[in-house]
Amino acid sequence: MDELDEKVLRHLVRDGRATFAQVGDAVGLSASAVKRRVDRLVESGALRGFTAVVDPAALGWRTEAYVEVRCDGPVAPAELRRRLVEIPEVVEAVTVTGRADALLRLLAADVQHLERALERVRDELDVAATESVIVLSRLLDRARPGT
Repeated sequence: MDELDEKVLRHLVRDGRATFAQVGDAVGLSASAVKRRVDRLVESGALRGFTAVVDPAALGWRTEAYVEVRCDGPVAPAELRRRLVEIPEVVEAVTVTGRADALLRLLAADVQHLERALERVRDELDVAATESVIVLSRLLDRARPGT
C-alpha cells in the first residue's frame, strides 16, 4: 500500500458514498485510477467492504449496556465474531484479558429488549456466565464528535 492508497482509504472513511471521480479530485487521480486502486484494495483485503452506519438512536435504541461474557469452554475469536455478527444489538465486541472471554457493547430500545438480546447472546455462544452493566450517562467518548 502506498501513500495514494492511504489517501484513497482516508477519503472513503470520511465519505463512503463518494464517487470515484470525487475521490480522484481529492487525491489527484482520475476516476478510473481510483477504481483500479479500490478494486485492488478490496481484493487484497485492506478494504473489507462498504456499509451503512445507522445511528441506533434513530431506531429508538437508547438503552446501552456492557456485558462480560464467559463461554462454556474455549471458543476461538473468529467463532465468537461469526456468532455475534448475527445479533444486531451487539454493536461492538472485543476479546479481553482476565476471566471473561469477551466484552460486548449492546444497544436496545429498553430493558426488555436488552434482556431478549442477552438471551440470544447466551444461546448463540454457549455462555457459562455473563455480567452486565447498564450505562446511565456518557461522560466522554472521543470516538463520537460532540461528546
